[in-house]
Amino acid sequence: MEAKSQLQVHNSLSGQKEKFESIHQEFVGLYVCGPTVYSNVHLGNCRTFVSFDLIYRYLMHLGYKVRYVRNITDVGHLESDEGEGEDKISKKARLEQLEPMEIVQQYTLDFHQVMDRLNALPPSIEPTATGHIIEQIEMIRSILDKGLAYESNGSVYFDVLKYNETHPYGELSGRKIEDLIAGTRELDGQDEKRNPLDFAIWKNASKEHIMKWPSPWGIGFPGWHLECSAMSTKYLGETFDIHGGGMDLKFPHHECEIAQGTAALGVSPARYWLHTNMLTLNGKKMSKSLGNSLLPEELFSGNNELLDKAYGPMVVRFFMMQAHYRSTLDFSSEALGAAEKGFQKLMDAVRKLDQLQVVKESSFDVEAQIESYYAAMNDDFNAPILIANLFESVRYINLIADGKEKINAADLERWKTELKSFIFNVLGLQIESESGNDQFGQVMDLVLEMRQEARSTKNWALSDLIRDRLQEAGIQVKDGKDGASWS
Repeated sequence: MEAKSQLQVHNSLSGQKEKFESIHQEFVGLYVCGPTVYSNVHLGNCRTFVSFDLIYRYLMHLGYKVRYVRNITDVGHLESDEGEGEDKISKKARLEQLEPMEIVQQYTLDFHQVMDRLNALPPSIEPTATGHIIEQIEMIRSILDKGLAYESNGSVYFDVLKYNETHPYGELSGRKIEDLIAGTRELDGQDEKRNPLDFAIWKNASKEHIMKWPSPWGIGFPGWHLECSAMSTKYLGETFDIHGGGMDLKFPHHECEIAQGTAALGVSPARYWLHTNMLTLNGKKMSKSLGNSLLPEELFSGNNELLDKAYGPMVVRFFMMQAHYRSTLDFSSEALGAAEKGFQKLMDAVRKLDQLQVVKESSFDVEAQIESYYAAMNDDFNAPILIANLFESVRYINLIADGKEKINAADLERWKTELKSFIFNVLGLQIESESGNDQFGQVMDLVLEMRQEARSTKNWALSDLIRDRLQEAGIQVKDGKDGASWS
């Protein structure tokens, strides 16, 4: 099966689905805008990075060598997307009377711990903005040399109107320059910018500003939009394959990246732009101000008033996979509860898969099952369809266990390999271990062995007692011709 040649992804610029062919001979370049580390990672961040972890995993499953770059924003993210206000990390450090790098370290570690619990693979490279000040200064020089930026009172601004004379600013988000201009405020005489659409690529720092560096234009710090352009160029080249992030980054952040990259290097930075959609909680947008916000640890521990119980990281990951990355995902107790049952059903099927008996001829098309996994993921990484197809396979596993379908040894071995690879390597699911489920499974295997021994010696009273006590504890035992299973 030539799965590699069938891979398709969504190109936001054209709205078309096209066959993916890497422009690099040596690797597929994937860049994802990472977290701004001045606060705890929120579920929206988790959804974005879990989605791109799925994409990363599937590309590697197909045999691609992937260079996955996910940055850490540790400077330059101002309070306003227009390049105004205070740097958020500097502000946090000032309020808490800490060094900015203490803030960065604290929240970077928190982010990594949450990603580990959700079983997200680490990126190939995780650069920081503060570690690439020289590269950002050099990119600013290049944009100035092209006449597409200007200096003003120690700051440097990107000239959007000048750029728009030769390149359409707003092409990614579908915005027109005339509409953007009409929607901006009037400039007063004190404003450093020539027009309201211009954005800072270097910002002059006040004496009170903590994080600042020397530059040809004075002491200052880089603009938030610039850092991704500089780091993606350094590690993936002038043009690379996939650039991703949350949909809130499409405008202005990614729009500005396209403008900066094109201005400095003469080419648009990425071939494909992928954006994850937002999360809601009980049908409403998540917001701290509305009291409708939930941190990952609050979800895992159950220490919250918004949901009815705790949900393990693997259940949460599985739940996130049940909506396409471009679709809105609503967290609720009902939806998470259903995902928990579905996750356990899938794990039960994996255990049962290793106990299936083989015959000479298969009674159904195993290859069609496998092809359906690839077809789903090759269609814009459609995890919900993949999960639906996996549950169709679960149905066949149960039918085989009940003697209503048959499978031969060769088909079973190939099916096991592909099914487990898609569940554990592509979807990135794990059998929950944090709550002791691994040990619990071993204990249950021992209990069922004792029950089977009682049945073999016709000690029906003990056999029934074990079954009934397990049922009282919420554990269902099902007897089949190949032995007993539990759920």
